[in-house]
Amino acid sequence: MAVGMMSQSREHFLNKEESFMYDREARYRMEETLNAARIEYQERVVTHLASRRCDLIRISPSGAVLSLLTQFYVPQQFYLDIPDARIAKIGCVLMKTFPNNTIEARFLKLLTKKEMDRIFVFSTHPAHRDRVLDVRNW
Repeated sequence: MAVGMMSQSREHFLNKEESFMYDREARYRMEETLNAARIEYQERVVTHLASRRCDLIRISPSGAVLSLLTQFYVPQQFYLDIPDARIAKIGCVLMKTFPNNTIEARFLKLLTKKEMDRIFVFSTHPAHRDRVLDVRNW
């Protein structure tokens, strides 16, 4: 009986610790943007990557909302490429799938301010029309 109670308390402690870790994570505000992007993923454990075109419609340093052109199965883990901004292979995890062919993804590493600026410079969204790129820092 004591062994069963110990395992329950350990499970409870781990769940609490994991929850605490995600609750302490910094939250970043999503900014609207409009960039061409590409999702790359492995199909059925094949060695090559399949890719699908999509549009980047909102982004933050920790995640993005993507608009898919057609409905297709999006795996739990994939790479995101933003070719105009020259940002390749951002590791992503699928967070939510919405019924209007949009998905929310979380990045495995935070994007830097420099990467965010490049994305906004190449955005076709009207809010980013006046952004310029400092080529000395590129």
